[in-house]
Amino acid sequence: MQASTVDLVADTARAAAARRTMAWAAGGLAVAATVAGGWLAPPDQLQGDAQRLMYLHVPAAWVAYAAFAVVLAASGAYLMGGDLRWDRFARAAAELGVVLTAAAIATGSLWGHLVWGTWWAWDPRLVSTALLLLAYGGYLAVRRTLVERTGARDGGDHRVAKPAAVVGAACSLLVPVVHFSVVWWRSLHQQATMLAPHRPPMDPRMATALLLAVAAATLAGSYVLLHRVVRLERRLGVEPSPAAERTPVDVG
Repeated sequence: MQASTVDLVADTARAAAARRTMAWAAGGLAVAATVAGGWLAPPDQLQGDAQRLMYLHVPAAWVAYAAFAVVLAASGAYLMGGDLRWDRFARAAAELGVVLTAAAIATGSLWGHLVWGTWWAWDPRLVSTALLLLAYGGYLAVRRTLVERTGARDGGDHRVAKPAAVVGAACSLLVPVVHFSVVWWRSLHQQATMLAPHRPPMDPRMATALLLAVAAATLAGSYVLLHRVVRLERRLGVEPSPAAERTPVDVG
């Protein structure tokens, strides 16, 4: 029996059904994470119930990182192959990453208010995350500016895609700065918990709730990304096969 694959970005009934299945799976995992994080997992000994914001804050930050990784990969793929579909992936991923970075800052600010007693501290993690949000917000602004200046269609024109890909790749340099800021500089923000070998292990119930939340956010983010690309291609009137759009791109 020959295995079949589904193009999850295709504007077809079969692909739409696969995306809906992904969304339902994300919803199921979110319910499980809510039960595990809200009732089964114990409160933190030092932070109390405020620590439960971790089940929102960490997944938002994780999927934002993943979205920005997609921006980098898609931008590089576009520059190498000239396929405009990769440019649309980069745009959709940047939009997702910006929203989730804002959510991570908001939940982190609330968490900090409950634990540190302040909504904002000039902490390396907070400042670098804010810069990351500004950088990718600037990336989207660059795309908008190019569209207005050239009259091109965003996601369907190399005049927008090429400079945007360069900017998107450059913005990715901030991601490791954000991630390692708590290691490189003195920070109020706690360091990695699950992947840190020198820290006490997390309570298994907390770890389970966090993993469920991260899995739910990853699936939900993947669904939103795919759905957004489909909507962009539908609006642009892109043919089912993107091969016809491929043209050599001069990166010099």
